[in-house]
Amino acid sequence: MNLWEQLRDWLLLVALLLASVVVMATQNRPLVRAVRAETMEWTAKIESSFAWVGRYVRAVEENDALRRRNIELSSEVARSRAVRTQNQELRRMLSLRDTSQADMIPARIVTKDITRQRNWITLDVGSTDSVAAGMPVIHESGVIGKVVLVSEHFSRVMPFLNTDFRVPATIIPIGAEGIVRWEGDQLDRLLLQHVVKTEPVSTGQQVVTSGHSDIFPPGEQIGVIDSVAVRPGRNEFRIFLRPAVKLYRINHAFVIRSLPPKERQSLEAESIP
Repeated sequence: MNLWEQLRDWLLLVALLLASVVVMATQNRPLVRAVRAETMEWTAKIESSFAWVGRYVRAVEENDALRRRNIELSSEVARSRAVRTQNQELRRMLSLRDTSQADMIPARIVTKDITRQRNWITLDVGSTDSVAAGMPVIHESGVIGKVVLVSEHFSRVMPFLNTDFRVPATIIPIGAEGIVRWEGDQLDRLLLQHVVKTEPVSTGQQVVTSGHSDIFPPGEQIGVIDSVAVRPGRNEFRIFLRPAVKLYRINHAFVIRSLPPKERQSLEAESIP
């Protein structure tokens, strides 16, 4: 028996099955319609069973898109708030410059290093702007620090949050005087020393520069008394202040163009007849 005789019956069966399928597909008889309806129902059930996969994928894509949009909107809001805060700060500083009699140089804070006991701030003004070491640096809220190093276009400032910083101070309205410094631990607390226990010191009183400093003019805000403690066996109060200026929030400052004491004394001596 050759190959054709072996496959002939199978090939005939396949041809007949194909013919049957073609006839069923082309005829619109009740039996064919019933088979089509049943097939469509089962197909719909299967598709509906797996439709959640497509919905899940679309939901994931939509959530990702919404998340990206939320991040973009949050960034825009943060930038808008930052710009608004800077504009408000600049308006207050312009008002301060207009009302102050001091010769002030506006500056932008380019870096802040407030992470240790000896902290520093860098301004975008230098010797070309007539800035010199020893000049005081203030904000519209109060004292910031003093210039210690100057290049052509930048200056380094020692802020009050530096353990080497000292400034003579006066308590308003009682007129008691002392020295303000930072102990090096808390960023929101300064220490006022050398105020005797006989002074009527209380919380909420203002502390300003006394005018006995060779650097700062009198009346610049330093802080507000936050706590007063009596030291056993000592004749002095232990007074803590809340700083008037929040260094971690500000972006601008003013350098007061003032003469060093020697030059001032020389000018005063020359003016005497």
